[in-house]
Amino acid sequence: MSKSTSKEEFIAHELKSNFGDVISELKVTGPRRVYVTVPPESLRDILLFLKNMFNARHIVTITGIDMMKSFELIYHIAVPGEHIRSILVNVKTHIPRDNPTMPSVVDILPGATLYEREVHDLLGIVFEGHPNLERLILPDDWPEDEFPLRKDWKPKEV
Repeated sequence: MSKSTSKEEFIAHELKSNFGDVISELKVTGPRRVYVTVPPESLRDILLFLKNMFNARHIVTITGIDMMKSFELIYHIAVPGEHIRSILVNVKTHIPRDNPTMPSVVDILPGATLYEREVHDLLGIVFEGHPNLERLILPDDWPEDEFPLRKDWKPKEV
């Protein structure tokens, strides 16, 4: 990495060099922010690469968004930076709404366990291979087929 290349640009370059054929979007939006969009089957490889190449061992959260025809998942990964400031690499993917399954990443980033449970509770996405995909936020007696962050969900009248 040259002195004129920022760490964000270096991360983006390495992602493009190693995964250019599967990346549909890659951008550095400013200091400490990198965004990359990949297909769901490439997500685990990208996370392993970030972990091994950049010592990214901390997942900040997983954002799940109902896009009506699909679900968007954004994995917010902290890459250690200079002077204790991390660079946030946001790895985005889309999964079909009619088959909301995604491989779990808990074996790569153990901190994802609670975030996957949260997204499962609120959007109904099944994280295959998760060691304990039980309720986290919703009450135990919440109906199994109701997910309050889906855009078509309507609360029942009391």
